[in-house]
Amino acid sequence: MESLAQVTYTYTVESSGSISPVVVLIYLALIVVMIAGMWKVFAKAGKPGWAAIVPIYNYIVMLEIVGRPIWWIVLFLIPFVNFVVFIIIALDMAKSYGRSTGFGLGLIFLPFIFYLILGFGPATYVGPAAASGGMAPPPPPAGGSFTS
Repeated sequence: MESLAQVTYTYTVESSGSISPVVVLIYLALIVVMIAGMWKVFAKAGKPGWAAIVPIYNYIVMLEIVGRPIWWIVLFLIPFVNFVVFIIIALDMAKSYGRSTGFGLGLIFLPFIFYLILGFGPATYVGPAAASGGMAPPPPPAGGSFTS
């Protein structure tokens, strides 16, 4: 009788366990672009631009800009709720600068581009959108002074 031949297979997986330097550079570039855009957005609203680089405080400043209560910062700590809050804040941010809901969607899906547009573009801060029931207050009259 012949015996069955036994075959042994060996698998080797080659993984360096590191991330490509190109991916790291792209990631860092997106972070720098995002900080620059948020810095300008904060400055346009009369808030300190450096707040864009301080974790947690930048969300507090965003809440102030859009007119939401500060206690909403707690909602960012709750899983799944934080996504909803982020969407609300982005939509309110767009309205606080006189932009449309479509622009708010851009802030949600492509924030590194749309915060640059908001910060470096012609948009001006018109006031907290949430304080006026979700609609931004009308811009001041072109004359620069109010008459009674």
